[in-house]
Amino acid sequence: MSVSEHPHAGTAPAPAVATIEPGTVEPGARAATRAGTGTGAGAEAGSRTGPGPAPSPTGGPRTTLRPATRGRRGPRIPRGLRRAGGPAALLLAWYLASVTGLLPPEVLTSPVDVLRRAVELTASGELPSAIGTSAVRAGTGFAIGAVVAITLALTAGLFRIGEDLVDSSMGMLRAIPWVGLIPLFIIWFGIDETPKIALVALAVTYPLYFNIYGGIRSTDAQLVEAARMLGLGRIGLIRHVILPSALPGALVGLRYALSTAWLALVFAEQVNATEGIGYLMINAQQYFRTDVIVLCLAVYAVLGLLGDFIVRLLSRWLLSWRASFDGEGA
Repeated sequence: MSVSEHPHAGTAPAPAVATIEPGTVEPGARAATRAGTGTGAGAEAGSRTGPGPAPSPTGGPRTTLRPATRGRRGPRIPRGLRRAGGPAALLLAWYLASVTGLLPPEVLTSPVDVLRRAVELTASGELPSAIGTSAVRAGTGFAIGAVVAITLALTAGLFRIGEDLVDSSMGMLRAIPWVGLIPLFIIWFGIDETPKIALVALAVTYPLYFNIYGGIRSTDAQLVEAARMLGLGRIGLIRHVILPSALPGALVGLRYALSTAWLALVFAEQVNATEGIGYLMINAQQYFRTDVIVLCLAVYAVLGLLGDFIVRLLSRWLLSWRASFDGEGA
């Protein structure tokens, strides 16, 4: 509908969110048009029925507003393929730098040599054994840290006296770098597996605690009042309102905790280790084997990426009830 087709139209452009197409107006809109135009030729034209578009009070075709449709897009690339584009580009740049000589092998070996070394260590069984040992350490430390963090977060988040006793202490202990506690852990627990597991557990506790605690305290107070008015007791309130509200923050903390667990294990396995991925790195450092060092770092990265992928799948399942912003564009 052009501006000239409407008697009261101004000079403002039509909204960009809708397109105007010929059609029929709803009965309510037709009645409103009759009321506004009174009787006469316009009203008679508005009351006409028959096939095709009904004319407007001014004699032109009636129109209706419909939502604008997006233009046809080109072929879409799967998100998994797009997410793999960044690491693939880094590997390509690394390979080209090694082939052209910009990156000498004594500084950083070629990715082809790293892959060849990975095949050799896998065939000998040395790499799978190291991965298994490190996974047991990380899993045990993570489980202990998660139990401690959840217990403290629930105590501080649900009860005011718990907050007074726990939260300030956790804020103080978080300022202490956990890497600096390695010598103290060796004095306390010896040089066996215990100090390594304790370091992982400590590193996991902080991100889980603060994210769960923050999620509990960010629960909407109006939801809590509504639940109480509906007759929910303390247990029902915690189960049906507070914990679901804290779940997104807890999952964010879980992602941080998994990556922190592998980071802590890198430091832990370089202190008096006799097996594991860190043990391979220490031996490779003594013989200047950059291919083995890079391979071990790549294994740490892949394990961390696998844990992050699992948490993302878990988030989609647990938060399927929650409508959230998922980004714009393709």
